[in-house]
Amino acid sequence: MGMLAGKRALIVGVATDRSIAWGIAQAMHAQGAELAFSYANDRFRERVEPLAASIGSKLLMPLDVTVDAEIDAAAALVKSAWGHLDILVHAVAFAPREAIEGSFTANTSREAFRIAHDVSSYSFTALARATAPLMAGRNGAMLTLSYLGAVRSIPNYNVMGPAKASLEASVRYLAADLGPKNIRVNAISAGPVRTLSAHGIAGFRTMYGGFKEVAPLRANITIEDVAGTAVYLASDLSRQTTGETIYVDGGFNILGLPVAEE
Repeated sequence: MGMLAGKRALIVGVATDRSIAWGIAQAMHAQGAELAFSYANDRFRERVEPLAASIGSKLLMPLDVTVDAEIDAAAALVKSAWGHLDILVHAVAFAPREAIEGSFTANTSREAFRIAHDVSSYSFTALARATAPLMAGRNGAMLTLSYLGAVRSIPNYNVMGPAKASLEASVRYLAADLGPKNIRVNAISAGPVRTLSAHGIAGFRTMYGGFKEVAPLRANITIEDVAGTAVYLASDLSRQTTGETIYVDGGFNILGLPVAEE
């Protein structure tokens, strides 16, 4: 019996087999959870469908997180197929490419700011509102993914920093709202992980390459590291943990001046 045996999870945000969302899905499956997946459009369906099939998932649905009707339809499909939901994993983030390089001041247009916040932050609240009725009274768990750029200035992260700060604030407000319904809401702030989306940030390779030289645990962060924490936060072992942002970054966030040893 795994830690998540008997639980049902909706995974939103799998893009490739190197996505953090896919690593979380694999870890949850290994711990006994039954999984459903969403895809943003037909291009992503071609990627997600075989991954879902590889772990026996039969519930797959279209879901553009910027469209409320699609969010409601996804929740309705989960209700029709399962009747309830135990876990929501939100692993969705996006900003226009030109807004995540160079000068924050010069490159943050009003439209880029709106898009980054809508996709990367508001979508979690919208999904929480739609799925909360399916979790009420079940010790439900909602998880999202953040990054240190929410609370620190990170070169080239730019508009995604304010978007992640908004997401982390939303986690606290959702936790306060949904706690009386026995639903927990938490975020994982992961260190740099080699994913397709991370490589879209200018300078990522340099940042990743030097990370293990300064992080207290002297190691890069893997998808499996993040997935293990996600399993814990989705399980009954964390039944009194909510509204938190849990760092999985080898302790990097505690450092005031990260400097490699000479």
